[in-house]
Order: sequence, then C-alpha cells, then structure tokens
Amino acid sequence: MRRLNVVAARGAWTFGSVCLLTYGVMRVDGAAGARQELARGAQTVASPRPPDMSLWGSERIIAWRRASLEPAPPPLAVLRIPKIHLEVPVLPGTDDVTLDRAVGHIEATALPGANGNSGIAGHRDGFFRGLKDVVRGDDIELETLRGKEMYRIDAIWVVSPEDVAVLDPTPTRSLTLVTCYPFYHIGPAPQRYIVRAGRVERK
Repeated sequence: MRRLNVVAARGAWTFGSVCLLTYGVMRVDGAAGARQELARGAQTVASPRPPDMSLWGSERIIAWRRASLEPAPPPLAVLRIPKIHLEVPVLPGTDDVTLDRAVGHIEATALPGANGNSGIAGHRDGFFRGLKDVVRGDDIELETLRGKEMYRIDAIWVVSPEDVAVLDPTPTRSLTLVTCYPFYHIGPAPQRYIVRAGRVERK
C-alpha cells in the first residue's frame, strides 16, 4: 500500500511538472508571437510599405513620405480595424511627424492594452479617414506585447475641440479614437470625431 502511495505521488508530481512545463511553453510562444507582431509594426515604421492611400488627401500623402524618412520609436501597439482594412502602428505622442507616419497615443491616457481609457489620435485625411465608414458593433484588434485584444465599437459621436472629457478614465478597458471632423472640411476642422470601443472578453 505504501509503495502504491509513493508511485501515485510520483505520478502526480510528474503530471504537475508536465502541466507547468506546457503552460510555460505556451506563455513563451504567446509572448514571442506578440513580439513578432510588434516587430512587424516596428519594421513598418522603420521601412514603411505604402498604406492604402486611396482616400487620403494629397498633402497628407506627401507628409507621410517625408515623415517616413525620419527615425521613429518602437510602436506601443498595432491597431487593426478589419472593416476598413486598416493596420497601423501606434506610436507614443501626437506631434506632427508622429501623426504623419502613423497614429499616436495621447499623453496622460492609459497605455494601449492597459486598464482604463487609451486615447489614440490620427489624421482625418490620412490613416483615420476610414473611420467615417465604421459603425457600432464593428471590431477593433489591438496587438501589444501582452498579446491580442479584441474591442467592439459601442459609441460614435462628434464633439468640440475643447471637450476633452472624452479622454477621461473609464472603469473598463477602452479605446478612444480621435480625429478631426468633418472629414472633407477644407482648412482647420472645427470639430472632433470620436470612436469609443470597449474590450470584448474572450470566452
């Protein structure tokens, strides 16, 4: 009987070790996959392939080509919106060069993939022009070093540039995409177009 207990104990330890090893390998593979995706985003920034510019303004295309020659920091994330065939790195900051070459994380908001409200800005005549075609219920994918997260658009509205409350912290993990509005307005746009998406829990 004692021998059976010893054998059972050893079997349990072996099984547990195998489970832990398998879990560790899966975690490493997942992290490696995320790093590869972000590395691809970094490569897109460093040696950018021209995005789909069919809706872009001519001045924005020129600005993108100029900005693409400048060095860029590693992306914080890669943002994808399948509905409008958008895949773009999210870079830190919202200065002119950053927004000419990608989309930018708005300072003082939650980092992409962190709890709270993460603000991301883009030009209305560049990467974010396609936001005019999204609707509530459309999916957004965010890739960070933690892996992929799915978000779903739950609100779209227009505000004045002074209405920064759209960037206030949220109780749940959210993305707030911000661009100028109207999309085809000539000159400085008088309003801001806001797309809010909440994280979708994986089942």
